Amino acid sequence: MNTKLYVGNLSFKASEDELNSLFSEHGNVTDVFIVKDKFTERSKGFAFITMDTVEAATSAIEQLNDFEFLGRNIVVNEAKPKEERPRRNDRNDRNFSNDRSRNRY
Repeated sequence: MNTKLYVGNLSFKASEDELNSLFSEHGNVTDVFIVKDKFTERSKGFAFITMDTVEAATSAIEQLNDFEFLGRNIVVNEAKPKEERPRRNDRNDRNFSNDRSRNRY
């Protein structure tokens, strides 16, 4: 098992300090990262917490999954690696064409 946890359904008002305090009850927290919109800096409603041991991560999952935190029942589970997504080629996806011979009016 990984020591990095995914925390979903998070209140937009949650701070890194509040998450650190909540998760530190289950073991040493080494990192807290709230995912934010890059333009508005507003929380996207999920975060990643890294615990120092597998035991601490397991305890946090068991005790905090579906736990009410700041008015919302949070989802806590093991973080999965980011999936590789195919790169989008905007020029080919738009279907704009300079071939006017196809458009006969």
